[in-house]
Amino acid sequence: MNQHNPWHTSIRETLRESVIKISLWMSRKLSDLEKSRIYRSLSDQRGDVPGWVLVVLMTTGLVTAIWTIAAPRLTAILKNSLDAMNGIR
Repeated sequence: MNQHNPWHTSIRETLRESVIKISLWMSRKLSDLEKSRIYRSLSDQRGDVPGWVLVVLMTTGLVTAIWTIAAPRLTAILKNSLDAMNGIR
C-alpha cells in the first residue's frame, strides 16, 4: 500500500535541489562576508585596551565615591533590617 506518488517525488526532488542551491548561495555569501574589511575589523580580538582601562578606572572611581557618601546610610538600613528580622523570631 505504500506506493510513491510521482507528484510527491517531484516535489521532494525540487525541494532537495532548492535546499542545495540555498546552501551553496549562503556559503558563497558567508565567504564574501569573511573576506570583507568590515568583518575583519569587527572580528579583531585585540580590542581597545586604553579605552577599557579608562572605563574600569572611571567605574571604580564612581563606585568608591558613591560608597563613601552612602555607606553610613546603607549601614543604618542594614542594621535596622537585621534588628527587625531578629524581632520576628
